[in-house]
Amino acid sequence: MAGPEAGAEAARARALAVLRIRGAALGVALVPAAVAVVLLVGGLTGRIGRADPVTSSGGWDTARWAVTGIALVVLLLAALVTAVVVRARPALSPSVPIAESSAPDLYRLVRDLADRLEVPAPSAIALTPDCDSWLEDRTHRAHAPPRGRAARGGGGAGARDGARAEQAPVLVIGSPFMWWMRVAELRALLAPVVAGTGPSANPDIAAARRFVRGLDAAVAVSARAKSPLTAPAPAFVGWVARLLLRACREHALEMERCVAAAASERAQSVDYGLRIVAQEQVGLAYAGWDRLLTRVALPAWRMGRWPSRLDAGVVSALTELSRRDRLAEGFASRLGERPACDLLEEPGAVDRAASLLAARLFHGGPAEPGPDWSPVGWQQYPEEVVDRKWRQEAARLHRVLDALPPEPAEGAQPARPPAAPERPARPECRIPRPAPQSPEGQTPAPGERSADPGPESSGPTLTRVIERLTADERAGDLVAARLGAELAREERAEAERQAAREPVADGPDTGVPGVPGLPGVTWGDGLADGLPLFPMQPPRTGRELLADHVTAMVCCAAVDTAGAAPGLDWLDGPVLLVDGVRRSDLGHPVLRLVDDGDAGPLGDWLGEVGVRPEKPVRLV
Repeated sequence: MAGPEAGAEAARARALAVLRIRGAALGVALVPAAVAVVLLVGGLTGRIGRADPVTSSGGWDTARWAVTGIALVVLLLAALVTAVVVRARPALSPSVPIAESSAPDLYRLVRDLADRLEVPAPSAIALTPDCDSWLEDRTHRAHAPPRGRAARGGGGAGARDGARAEQAPVLVIGSPFMWWMRVAELRALLAPVVAGTGPSANPDIAAARRFVRGLDAAVAVSARAKSPLTAPAPAFVGWVARLLLRACREHALEMERCVAAAASERAQSVDYGLRIVAQEQVGLAYAGWDRLLTRVALPAWRMGRWPSRLDAGVVSALTELSRRDRLAEGFASRLGERPACDLLEEPGAVDRAASLLAARLFHGGPAEPGPDWSPVGWQQYPEEVVDRKWRQEAARLHRVLDALPPEPAEGAQPARPPAAPERPARPECRIPRPAPQSPEGQTPAPGERSADPGPESSGPTLTRVIERLTADERAGDLVAARLGAELAREERAEAERQAAREPVADGPDTGVPGVPGLPGVTWGDGLADGLPLFPMQPPRTGRELLADHVTAMVCCAAVDTAGAAPGLDWLDGPVLLVDGVRRSDLGHPVLRLVDDGDAGPLGDWLGEVGVRPEKPVRLV
């Protein structure tokens, strides 16, 4: 036997091995009960313990009742483990369910693909904010729709249970694929995934998968137990479940490998050449999606805003990548073909739901929009996210400076080390400017300008920041430490506010109130605590925080005094535009100031752009 049938048979053999482990565990649990039954029946019939009533009866009675007691305890424990394994809700991937009425063309494409592969069609389709696609078994009763909704759909409980037992798995598609890939590429990419419904329909493979997923869910249930009074029972259940998982781990892994090999072999006859091109698009989409989340979406999430068109942003990011990279030029020529998102009736609403789910997964934001968690469009992103982010960080930096102890009186500023004589007067890094206008619009008197403002200018000015960081060698470390403490305090306050909100019930088809046209979202498991399942970036160091805040202060000064503007780069996130052109040369001067206390390069940059560092900036 060769081809997909061989892989399916190998997978079935591994599934039977998993089921034998389940049977062996059940047999071990029934051994004490069997021994107790033998002893009890033997005592009743007089065949055990009745040969010499004077010497044997008492010992056999003690053994009989001791074994019976042990058997009852083992049966109770086995019943407890079985009940938890059967009733525990398996892990559910967070996704946006797509009803057939909202994507008839997509369902038609998947069913035609299943017919060509001669396998059952998936029972439903869902989108997830990830660059991957898979089949997911959602036949567990905890994943079923609510009773009222099922009743409105018609059919009694028996009909629903029967349909659930024969239901095919759900096809989960990465939402970036729907916007970046063309229809033909998506069909070629989904071919080996849809082909996996064939082995999944095998009763032995399905039973083995249910058993493994039940054990995994039981381990999760035991890990979530917090009450000290009921802790022993969940601990015992978790220990048994982990023991069984270790016993069947190798067989389960090989079963899944064989299923994947059989599905891939069956899909060889469907768009094989186009599938190679589609796999290249997978890598490109993953790179664009990762860059979009970390550079563009993350700053907005930290500001309490969530971009509502992330999937559409992937197309813009990858188009920008193809413009910069000659190797990707061929990818942009595909944009003239029909995109896969055209298979959706309302792609905007689906994109909005997937974007909110991505914010929930990767940042741990609230599950519903609100006053402090509102959507933002790409057109409003520069003004509502970039500019506000800069001014918020500049305000935080000045709050930290306000809390620092005052500097010594004038004349106490330390001199630069002799190793750097080429910049003897750091305090004069301020760019000479004409006499500035006061906030009331009047020119200060010459006497006011000639007075030395001291080592640290008052007010939210860039000059104040520069003078503080060049005051001594330890100034940068002190400001960085205070910034880290201030940011940690704000994050704790935000976490407390989020924990005070009503938790979201994890389950299927949880709608998003207050957002018309937004389809239901399956939040999955592990999201009720408000923590991100996949943190985007590790915590920033103190120096990185200081560099980011100084950069924000420089950008605010450039916007307020030099006519610059905030902008959005699809691959790099927030950028500063001067005369409509991106300035990407600010990082080095800021690092020289933060790391070395050298304000010379930054002063040269400010003079070139025309920034007036002595002017106060507008803060949030």
